[in-house]
Amino acid sequence: MGLLGAMSQLNKETVIGGNDIFEEFKGSLTEQYVCQQLVSDCGLVPYYWSAENSSGEIDFLAPHSNNVFAIEMKTEENLRSKNLRAFKESHPEIKSVRFSLSGYREQDWMRNVSLYAMTNIELWG
Repeated sequence: MGLLGAMSQLNKETVIGGNDIFEEFKGSLTEQYVCQQLVSDCGLVPYYWSAENSSGEIDFLAPHSNNVFAIEMKTEENLRSKNLRAFKESHPEIKSVRFSLSGYREQDWMRNVSLYAMTNIELWG
């Protein structure tokens, strides 16, 4: 994360205070953070998925034990997960998890886990 921030010449005031330019970049930073945590702390190999004839995408697919998790991350409190829901409907055997700034909660089709707790795989489902 530090190298990515340094390479982009991102200063701390932008990260802490936020501004319009950072709005576009914080999703990329968060995806990088999640990917690094999946690999380094969870010991998983994440994959990316996108539909062939659509704009639908899943941030990460990660196999663990006897499960595959479809993972989406959100940097805002807006927690609409249209792509994740559509993917879950067409692949009901795959577990769905969303990492966000919001607290832990279970829904009938997915679980939301706070970004700070994402390395606790037992929360995923």
